[in-house]
Amino acid sequence: MAFGINRNELRSWKTKVKRGEIAFLTHFWLDDRFPGCDSVTKVGCSDLQKLAEWGNSYGLDPKWIHRDDHYPHFDLFGDRQLRILRKESQWNQIERFQLEEKRRR
Repeated sequence: MAFGINRNELRSWKTKVKRGEIAFLTHFWLDDRFPGCDSVTKVGCSDLQKLAEWGNSYGLDPKWIHRDDHYPHFDLFGDRQLRILRKESQWNQIERFQLEEKRRR
């Protein structure tokens, strides 16, 4: 279940993904398969080669791409999520979802 974002944020992410941009969307998300994680960052791009190359620069296996027909993306959780968001200067998402504080605990 996703929560903590609004329609405009989701619409903007989808537009950027469809245009072939690398786009970031973080939202709260709970899933028993990922204990200790309460958020996910979706990094999407409709250009699969560009997305795979971007992921490769962070050690992400192209097999991990969720190959959605319209919005292909990587899902980032936990320490990897925070590390990549820092390198990508996604400070707003880090602060909004208190990712640094949660990693310190």
